[in-house]
Amino acid sequence: MKSYIKNMALVMLLITATAAKAQTITQANRADWFKEAKFGMFIHWGLYSVLGGTYNGHTLPDKSFKNGESWYAEWIQQRLEVPEKEYRALVKQFNHVNFDADAWIKEAKNAGMKYFVITSKHHDGFALWDSKVSTYDIASTPYKKDILGELAKACKKYGLKYGFYYSHCEDWEHPGGATPHWTPQKTDAQFEKYWREKCLPQVTELIQRYSPDLFWFDTWGDEQEKIFISDKRRDELIALIRKQSPKTLINGRISWLNPGNDIDFLEMMDNDYPSELQHRPWQTPATMVHSWGWHAKDYNWKTAAEMIGYLVNNVSKGGNYLLNIGPKPDGTFPPMAIRRLREMGAWMVTNSDAVYGAKPLVLKVPKEICLTQKTINGKQIIYASIINPLAGNKLSLPLDFSKIASCSMFDTQMPLKYEGAASDVTISLPENIAAMRDEVQVIQIEMK
Repeated sequence: MKSYIKNMALVMLLITATAAKAQTITQANRADWFKEAKFGMFIHWGLYSVLGGTYNGHTLPDKSFKNGESWYAEWIQQRLEVPEKEYRALVKQFNHVNFDADAWIKEAKNAGMKYFVITSKHHDGFALWDSKVSTYDIASTPYKKDILGELAKACKKYGLKYGFYYSHCEDWEHPGGATPHWTPQKTDAQFEKYWREKCLPQVTELIQRYSPDLFWFDTWGDEQEKIFISDKRRDELIALIRKQSPKTLINGRISWLNPGNDIDFLEMMDNDYPSELQHRPWQTPATMVHSWGWHAKDYNWKTAAEMIGYLVNNVSKGGNYLLNIGPKPDGTFPPMAIRRLREMGAWMVTNSDAVYGAKPLVLKVPKEICLTQKTINGKQIIYASIINPLAGNKLSLPLDFSKIASCSMFDTQMPLKYEGAASDVTISLPENIAAMRDEVQVIQIEMK
């Protein structure tokens, strides 16, 4: 009996040690999934969606207001000076009867996206979950259901990672929260009260209730960040997350001015696309139109080809592409957003190998070309994505002609002629490729 107990104790010790080792590996490599994900969906949705970019006969952008020049509909409360009482009354109108978490995430999945991020609380301070530290939340609306819980469940169903945007600096509802630079500023003591009463407790709630895979924090180097997001507060927030959820990623805009060394990935500025390879994980948050939140009169839809171009450009520079949709107040996606998602998904059907599992290939090439590569059965495969038409239907690449085994259009496998020398190859493209302006064409080059 003593021998049995001793053996069982050894087994349990081994299991515990193995689990601890696995946890250490997971924590040390928590951004691995992010580096492979490449493409994600961003959602801006809240009380501002009810207004759809227009208030009291004024539509953003509106230069008749001192600070009304922005398209960003999620800023309407401050940009068009909506009285606080009137803005808070939108809670009773935010009745998203057609919200379907499964439908949202299915669209993301079919578009080829691998992760999902939603504004759990934007600058207006309104929470999309039933918060225990604030009544300014989804439980006060006619809908009341657990939106974030339904979305997390759908993400698990379709195999997507999920996370939350949380405005940790600006909060226009709490008396101590930061407000835009053109408004009277709070004292540090007032902000500290907000930090203790609302910010830290709500981040804790989101972790404990939904176990997110990432947090998307939001600063952009303005006066509020300089005043309120000190290194001490930044590190306190990071430490809280690390302690409660070691798996959860943290983005660099937790402090744009000084993100420190303990973040997991860099966050570019809005619709900003680096022209060179980045050596840390990173992503670009991007819009389909000008606005992030639903703007009923923003008709500036980007084409699917343009957005695919941004995606492959980022992948060729070692980054991700987080593409935003502003749902309508009833919970549905705008039809054009659905169309764009499906157009991008259709491109993915035949070209996803140029994105997923592919790594950057750094060569000096024209700006119209994005290069990625992977190894298949011991052979190097190069993908040259043409994001804008090339003059003369010729593609020149600094490759060794003698080492090329084959060259073809990736989607149709149509063979392409190529010629060249030791360090310069010219590929002849199909005659009709210049007419394909609504597509991103991918050339596959197999090396010997």
